[in-house]
Amino acid sequence: MIKKMDKTIVLASGNEGKAREFRAVLEPLGVNIVLQKDFGIESPAETGSSFLENAMQKARYAAEKTQHWALADDSGLCVRALNGAPGIYSARYSGGFSQDNNEKLLRELKDVPAEKRDAFFYCALCLVRHKDDPTPLVVTASWEGSIAFKEKGSEGFGYDPLFLVKGRDCTAAQLPPQVKNLISHRGRALCALTYHLEHDFYE
Repeated sequence: MIKKMDKTIVLASGNEGKAREFRAVLEPLGVNIVLQKDFGIESPAETGSSFLENAMQKARYAAEKTQHWALADDSGLCVRALNGAPGIYSARYSGGFSQDNNEKLLRELKDVPAEKRDAFFYCALCLVRHKDDPTPLVVTASWEGSIAFKEKGSEGFGYDPLFLVKGRDCTAAQLPPQVKNLISHRGRALCALTYHLEHDFYE
């Protein structure tokens, strides 16, 4: 099992924001996180119908192309008033950049009152040792909140400036990174992943 050992894991993503969050949690274990783009690899088409299916698909693809362990995260924002949208299409909700996604979300919710704007972030993580790994490590987590009427904060990325954190008078983009890494959907999933890496995930 991984216990303070030197292990390179390819992160099946090109998102530097995600990479920072993963490194903050995993590097103390002696894990070296390398983005797949450093190998010249692009993500495969995401054809799954769930976060978990997409994470599994991306992890196996990265493992096949790099011959390293591979870790994939598929996560997104689910708004109950929009029947779970943007969901698995969160990153490409508007077909453009993050700011375009945020603007589209605000347009879709323009007539929805505050009490009906509840939402949650969801994260599925999948770690494989090789492309045909029959027992991948899979963890999931969610983070409850609601959608603000305008963006607030400059930390984080994506929908963070619009996501009002449940129980806190701020958006995810107003949280210090170290706090977000502890309480977010991805932070909670990474915490579970770390536990398994330390205790029961064998090479």
